[in-house]
Amino acid sequence: MAFSLPNLPYAFNALEPHVDARTMEIHHDKHHAAYVNNLNAAIAGTEHEGKDLEDLLAHVSKLSPAVRNNGGGHWNHSMFWEIMSPNGGGAPDGDLASKINKNFGSFEEMQKQFAAAAATRFGSGWAWLCVDGNDDLFITSTPNQDNPLMDVADKQGRPILGLDVWEHAYYLHYQNRRPDYVSAWWNVVNWEEVGRRYRSAVRTN
Repeated sequence: MAFSLPNLPYAFNALEPHVDARTMEIHHDKHHAAYVNNLNAAIAGTEHEGKDLEDLLAHVSKLSPAVRNNGGGHWNHSMFWEIMSPNGGGAPDGDLASKINKNFGSFEEMQKQFAAAAATRFGSGWAWLCVDGNDDLFITSTPNQDNPLMDVADKQGRPILGLDVWEHAYYLHYQNRRPDYVSAWWNVVNWEEVGRRYRSAVRTN
């Protein structure tokens, strides 16, 4: 199999009360697992088998909807688990904090804009904090399992923070109260990992 389901870096109940254990279990073991299985099925026996996932996403406009949807789902969720932590919350520091202040004016303003992108994404999708080609930060959202690495994105960049706003990510606990989910989610953001991703993105650009 070309791709595999990564293990969660914490227990299902580790992010409670902000993200409940049952949601985490279904989200990881059912939804993410399905993306991995469907992606492997979509590329099996093709020239794309064995290729790097980010390379596939960079040229996804030329690939099948199955690769776009499931490849995006696999990449997005693999990142999502890592940028959350039971020891999360608070605020970033160092270079990332400085860049947020420079690009948004303050951490609170960045949170406000990010939360708005998450709350107003119609239907299913994601909200993102990304690094652009000039090493500046920007906020965007994408539909379904798209992400800013894809050549179909309205604005391309390297995501360093992403929030899943599909109903399967929050409905058991928050029902239709997506803004409450978004607000609670800040308490589990792993800013150490987000900062690492920021530094890596800046070196890559």
